[in-house]
Amino acid sequence: MDAIIKNCLESMSGVIRGKDNEVRLALCCFLARGHLLIEDLPGMGKTAMALSFSRLLGLEYQRIQFTSDLLPADILGVSIFDQSASDFQFKPGPVFTGMLLADEVNRASPRTQSALLEAMEERQVTVDGEARMLPQPFIVIATQNPVFQEGTFALPESQQDRFLMQIHMGYPDTESEKAILKGEAGRLCLNSLEQAMTAEELLLLQEEVDKVSASDLLLDYILRLLKATRSEEHFEVGLSPRAGLALLQAAKAWARIDGRNYVVPEDVQAVFLPVARHRLITSKHGISPSELLARVNVMV
Repeated sequence: MDAIIKNCLESMSGVIRGKDNEVRLALCCFLARGHLLIEDLPGMGKTAMALSFSRLLGLEYQRIQFTSDLLPADILGVSIFDQSASDFQFKPGPVFTGMLLADEVNRASPRTQSALLEAMEERQVTVDGEARMLPQPFIVIATQNPVFQEGTFALPESQQDRFLMQIHMGYPDTESEKAILKGEAGRLCLNSLEQAMTAEELLLLQEEVDKVSASDLLLDYILRLLKATRSEEHFEVGLSPRAGLALLQAAKAWARIDGRNYVVPEDVQAVFLPVARHRLITSKHGISPSELLARVNVMV
């Protein structure tokens, strides 16, 4: 399994140049059974990352372009009356897949955004009073544009909390951007990607992550981080117990990528910002959650 993880990271580095840490965080998120939120300006490689991972992980892939007129039925599916059977037949929507790309998720209305809540949390959807299980594994990668851009709806806190991590792509360095211009990276290289693992192997890796151990001292360290966010005056609310579970699971996945079956504080520090920053709201204007979390991480 270690060779599979290494192959996956190396293959991704050929498409998403200069973003090794972001690629590793994304893989860490998937191994922890989490969903990923990528926030950045258009054209930064968000969709290319989603496509690349779907091919490497051997997952069926569906993409939904979120717009203001998108309806929940466009995501979940709809029941259509079949005259030959004299009954309603359910036509599954694109959410019934292994990896779902919710592109520009914050351009849809809050009602449509909420259609993903049950799918992301329970791995099922309820239509016409009947619960229908989604395929396993099931991963959502959502992209969103900065809220200052026109035509966006801010994701509610409950929706953001369904994402294990939030990452930012950012501009590539000069060398990486030159490779993109020459066609040596980015979307033009997607066709050369080969599958690195099967869906079954991904499920096995997720089970291995569950078995990674964390000592009481490590748990105490996580608890101190949680408490620090709750006592920091510039946060309106601190991290919830569910955020603590997410932090622990992400740290376990980070340790597994390193080939270890135990968590160390450095694993927690590596995933702390992407796990926590989208779950917090600052009360002080001009200071981002990332800046305050970095301060908290140093103090604990």
